[in-house]
Amino acid sequence: MANVGIFWTPAGFNIPDIGTKALIDVTDGDTPTIQMPIRMLSVDTPEVTAKSEAGAANVDAKFLDLAGWIEAGRAPASPAFCSYILPKLKTGMAGTAQYNGGRGASAWYKAEMERRLTKPNGKKRRLFVRVADAPFDNYGRLLAYIAPFYDEAELPSLSREDRATFNLGLVASGWAAPFILFPSIPGELDLPLFVEKSVEAFADKRGHWADAMNMPGYEYRMVEKLHQVTKKLVAGEKVTSKDRYGWRSRYCADISTKELFGPEDYMSVSPPLRLWIWPEDVQDAVSKLNLIPSGRIVGA
Repeated sequence: MANVGIFWTPAGFNIPDIGTKALIDVTDGDTPTIQMPIRMLSVDTPEVTAKSEAGAANVDAKFLDLAGWIEAGRAPASPAFCSYILPKLKTGMAGTAQYNGGRGASAWYKAEMERRLTKPNGKKRRLFVRVADAPFDNYGRLLAYIAPFYDEAELPSLSREDRATFNLGLVASGWAAPFILFPSIPGELDLPLFVEKSVEAFADKRGHWADAMNMPGYEYRMVEKLHQVTKKLVAGEKVTSKDRYGWRSRYCADISTKELFGPEDYMSVSPPLRLWIWPEDVQDAVSKLNLIPSGRIVGA
């Protein structure tokens, strides 16, 4: 065995593990093609994890239980958050509305993909994919913006909106809530357009915004976690501090005012203007974006 004279591992360097993927084919000896799911950046559609109308009805019932626990003072949530979320839970349709919203988003997106990826001659366009600085999420999905690929002959006749990503289209349709997560913020030309379309969709009550009681996907997932931990507390089970407050973890900043809010005060920011920040990134975000902590954070 030959001696190895170089030993080097760059500080902080780690090859990401993206799990198992299906092999599509092998184009040559060192180029396999695999199936890769994409998690679209800056958008969040309603969840279909209930899987069926019956499953959604079960969630309706669970959320009504949570509403009762909140009213009894059993949930580990702030008074401000409880006051905000209770009306949504007490509709008795929170799970069904989420499931229907997810199906609506999927139907809209499939139709839009078919429309925009079909050329006038009937042939299909390829996808243009732009990945984030950190290319994969914890589930091994590629984090990206995607759009139809237009050739050089087409581009001069297309406006910036004509060439928009599907990410932007979903937000403009109202079937996705904006979900901009620091530091993966759209560029200086893209962010104003993204916010503009988000504000319009919200104001016009498009898609999932049609009912003010509908939850964005990220809010629905938070409430599911809050139900789980509260159920344990009600049953008398021991719950760690991490689990007790793990249902909410991201801070939220107002894109228009730069004001920073705590994890249970995100509702102080209008949905189209929410910028999400992980706790470990808050100091960096405050420094780079000149954020101003809200009075509630300062007084905490």
